[in-house]
Amino acid sequence: MTELGNRLKEARLAKNLSLDDVQAITKIQKRYLIGIEEGNYTSMPGNFYVRAFIKQYAEALQLNPDEIFETYKSDIPITHNEEITDQLSRVKSRKAISEGNSKFFDVLPKILIGVFVIGVAGLVYYFLLSHASSDSNESVNKVNDQAKIEKSQNLEEAKATETKSSKATKVKNSANEKKNSVDTSAETVSKQDLKVVQSSGPNTTFKLSNTDKFKVKLVSKGQTWVNIKNGKGYSFFQGMLTTDGTKSKTVDLSKENQAVIVVGRTLDTEIYVNDQKLEYEVAPTEMVRQNITIQYVPKNK
Repeated sequence: MTELGNRLKEARLAKNLSLDDVQAITKIQKRYLIGIEEGNYTSMPGNFYVRAFIKQYAEALQLNPDEIFETYKSDIPITHNEEITDQLSRVKSRKAISEGNSKFFDVLPKILIGVFVIGVAGLVYYFLLSHASSDSNESVNKVNDQAKIEKSQNLEEAKATETKSSKATKVKNSANEKKNSVDTSAETVSKQDLKVVQSSGPNTTFKLSNTDKFKVKLVSKGQTWVNIKNGKGYSFFQGMLTTDGTKSKTVDLSKENQAVIVVGRTLDTEIYVNDQKLEYEVAPTEMVRQNITIQYVPKNK
């Protein structure tokens, strides 16, 4: 294991992230993440992707990529462009040393440099052409996937709008029927109380009161890993929520006095408590993985 691998692994463990969590955040395959931590880059497509994966890994752990590349440059393979720069630098040094020799030896390095530059330019052109084709195919696939997701979301939104419109019409008709009836005094229904009682780092504790039910619903806006447990550590659900698979999960915790919700990617996860949306105390942009604890005090207690 290299010093770079140790640095990234320690930063990951300090944030309580597993390799599966990092894979879900960065979309980098787990075997590549293991290769980066072990300093084994042989399984990766090339040096360009090695550097790109290391940069994404560092950003996911909120580390400065520039500082990582500078500190551990001996552990990170260089790309073709950096090799060209280094070789040209050595050629210039040899040219400076050769000054003062005969005209033949003055002209010869220039000829060699010209041949070398042409050859390198040809290699660079071939490299860029092949990767441009690959990147183009990836871009087309991403656009198609995004179009499918947007189409699915639009259909769901249209269905939701139609359902809301139908419910609104029914409510309006019911209200009109009761207009001429004798008014009766309605009981005041108090809303549930959901508030923050403690927050430290990725851990936030809420208190739920003034209600006789406790239902938790998790909705994914992209791809996220979640775990819903009670206060004793029993897990009611653990797994991935995605827009093209299991999009949401609802658990009835009315018989529990505490629930712990582990969210792997808060940017793509919404939490509802009895249909009330829970607002994260710590912004998802500041803390991607968070632990949400909800203490439940039933209304009749």
